[in-house]
Amino acid sequence: MKLPCHASTTRRAALALGACACLFLTPQRAAAESPALELRSPDGRIAVTVNTDGRLAYHVSVAGTPILNNSQLGLRLKGQGYLGADVSLVSSARAEVDSTWVNPLGKHHDVRDLHRELRVSVRERGQGGPAFDVIFRAYNDGVAFRYALPGKGDFTVEEELTEFAFTADNHCFGADHTTAPNSAYDVRGGFAGPQEWEFKPMRLTDLSDETVTGLPLLVHAPGYWVAVTEAELVDWSGMWLVRAPQAGGTTAVTLRASLAPKLDGDGLVRATLPHASPWRVLIIGETAGKLVESDLVLNLSSPCAIADPSWVKPGMMAWDTWWPGVSKMSTAALEGFIQFAADMGWPYELIDEGWYAGKVSKDGDILTVSQAVDMPELLRFASERHVRLWVWAHWTDVDRNDAYKKAFALYEKWGLAGVKIDFMDRDDQDMVNWYEKIVREAAAHHLLVDFHGAFKPTGMIRTWPNQITREGVLGNEYNKWSSRVTPEHRVTLPFTRFLAGPADFTPGGFLNRTASGFRTHVSPTQVMSTRAGQLALFVAYDSPVMCFCDQPEDVRGQPGEDFLKIVPTVWNDTRVLSGSVGNYLVMARRSGADWYLGTMTNSYERDCTVKLSFLGPGNWSMRWWHDARDSGENAEHLEVTEQTVTAADSIDARMSGGGGSVARFVRIP
Repeated sequence: MKLPCHASTTRRAALALGACACLFLTPQRAAAESPALELRSPDGRIAVTVNTDGRLAYHVSVAGTPILNNSQLGLRLKGQGYLGADVSLVSSARAEVDSTWVNPLGKHHDVRDLHRELRVSVRERGQGGPAFDVIFRAYNDGVAFRYALPGKGDFTVEEELTEFAFTADNHCFGADHTTAPNSAYDVRGGFAGPQEWEFKPMRLTDLSDETVTGLPLLVHAPGYWVAVTEAELVDWSGMWLVRAPQAGGTTAVTLRASLAPKLDGDGLVRATLPHASPWRVLIIGETAGKLVESDLVLNLSSPCAIADPSWVKPGMMAWDTWWPGVSKMSTAALEGFIQFAADMGWPYELIDEGWYAGKVSKDGDILTVSQAVDMPELLRFASERHVRLWVWAHWTDVDRNDAYKKAFALYEKWGLAGVKIDFMDRDDQDMVNWYEKIVREAAAHHLLVDFHGAFKPTGMIRTWPNQITREGVLGNEYNKWSSRVTPEHRVTLPFTRFLAGPADFTPGGFLNRTASGFRTHVSPTQVMSTRAGQLALFVAYDSPVMCFCDQPEDVRGQPGEDFLKIVPTVWNDTRVLSGSVGNYLVMARRSGADWYLGTMTNSYERDCTVKLSFLGPGNWSMRWWHDARDSGENAEHLEVTEQTVTAADSIDARMSGGGGSVARFVRIP
């Protein structure tokens, strides 16, 4: 069946104070305001109303349409009881910000931060304790809020009371925690695991009321799309969601925040005052594609903490013998991948598991090279070819006896580019803090970091740009042992997981197979995708360091190799031209003066008419890699078309099931 495209001071103190560059700041006394305070987005469409008399709560509407009903706010602190159960307003202050910052590693180079802010200070009645604040921000593309606790001393959070009370049993795309056959991990809906899951279409009532659901959660509310996630996760536990029991006779569904517990069982968060929670984020748009274009998570994150981050360089990366599984690690094999990176013009090559001495996660020694690898020879070989090396490590080997401190200094001396650290599989407060400790030390030694076995991103890449990508995604590696990386999954990810930030999906498998011809547990590894469908991932997915999965012999001389030599990994502009979650995506992106187009579809053939109005004036040379007529039977086949086009033209993108296309547009002088 063929479908058309229209078918379906210190950093911590700054956090606590909610520091920002404000155009105006207006404090107001409680007596001058109603207990219900409203905050509107700069364009006036999104409204947040905060109840500050009695139960602390908020609700959200867009263009007059309710998105969230009255939703509880608050915290339960050890020894202090509930904050937010019965409050009175102490004061409030409003601010507006309109600034622009440069993001050299994202989907837009120049990022506008335009928002209005409302800071409410409330006090729990009858307790006589200090006031606490809730800070709300309204953007044209969403809403965010956080708790700010003043004072001195220590505190322990035993429960976060935040709710998201949706007005109806909306359709959504939620993280599916169930263990599928051949899954590499058993997460069973709990807090542990690498956050590698499908985002399945369901209703809010299908979400569990017994176990947690991970973020982001994408919800199709009346007339709008809403994604729930978090930003600026610093010295706090990761937020998950649990569905609250429904009241009788109502279709409304309330989701409650649930924080990852500390391993010692003593609370969820233990920290020192003053302190602020992460931002609780609602990305909002009329279409799901508008959410893809949003930089809201980054706008809510702290600016760069590295004085001079000019050494942080994006680019493509070759990956060693782990993916194909056809040869053992050796110096000669690794030199083959380094040469491949050099031939492709890529700056990086990754040396995965097996390069260091000892037994991984037991007594692995990340300071000592195994006998299988001649590291000085590899460093020499790579340097002569202008390729820089990354190395993999298990997080316990990195952490043991603070090995990372000596190791990072050694890696800097070797001239390594970065480290890929794996298998953390948690987002409790201690692990969240461990991430920051590692990236801070890595930055001191000019090392990039790629966290695998990781929780979702929350904007760390803005604060610590050397944390240049992370996993937290069910990526191409699953093709080795499962059939879960389906076309539907791949075309759902831009609208779900990638809303939180970059993901190391490792695209680029060139052993392309149809669904009926796909096999697992074979070497080299196959992918359930057409060749053009895999190329489309390099345009559709965000990862400033893009790790290419396949081996040199499957790529050299093959159709599509030339595209991999030119495709960027960061962008000046990103536009979703059309799309439907789980069905198809058409995206245009600009790098410098050149434009790139990516289209992808699910398991169904699809015809898309793509208007080229995103191009500027004049004539453009288009080179277009797209599914061949027989790609539905031979998935490795693709065709390349070259022609001159203008912004007034359209192209007909015909995609086979699991397929897609990519194009590059260069202005003709």
